[in-house]
Amino acid sequence: MKIDCHCHILPGIDDGAQTLEEAVFLAGKLVEFGYERAICTSHSSFSFRNTPDSVNAACDLLREALSRTGIPLDLVPSMEYRLIPQTWPIVRENGWLLPWEGKHLLLELPIRDPSKVGDVVPADEMKKLLDEGYQPVLAHPERYLYMEDEDYHRLKELGVCFQRNLGSKEGFYGGAAMERAKMLDAAGMYEFVGSDLHNRRYAEFFEQNVLF
Repeated sequence: MKIDCHCHILPGIDDGAQTLEEAVFLAGKLVEFGYERAICTSHSSFSFRNTPDSVNAACDLLREALSRTGIPLDLVPSMEYRLIPQTWPIVRENGWLLPWEGKHLLLELPIRDPSKVGDVVPADEMKKLLDEGYQPVLAHPERYLYMEDEDYHRLKELGVCFQRNLGSKEGFYGGAAMERAKMLDAAGMYEFVGSDLHNRRYAEFFEQNVLF
């Protein structure tokens, strides 16, 4: 089964699909790209403070719409957890973890400003999750241009998996991220590739530039 482990196609709960119609369109595109299952990793972040309840409700809504329209995409509710002090401690206190494929959890860092992690130490939080039997998966490490080689290797030595974004090696996120993605890929650092699909612009780029 071809699985997309990172996408934002649930309607109206983050910066991905804004309407049910758009969500159905994006789900259809994933099927066109050959995917059979989508891990719906809606944001848990400063701007989008999702909970399992909000994610499950949106997933049920989209699942019903896909059933009506005959789009054969299996949906799995999960989240993309940003390791920041405004949300991550609340997630942990409330037990709001939605792992996929066993115990996998998709985690992200601030894209541009590493200082925003505050007193949350990403490596320490990932180590705690590993000790609890979870498998941390770092979303799009090629986009954290402030990370150094030793930062990547420290996380890999801990046992963290890396997930590359579809389109990153083709320049969707700019030249610097493209070169970083190629470097990490050549070093065999990635275990997963996810679409990080948000809207039609992503889908159009994939259609024109990515070989599936």
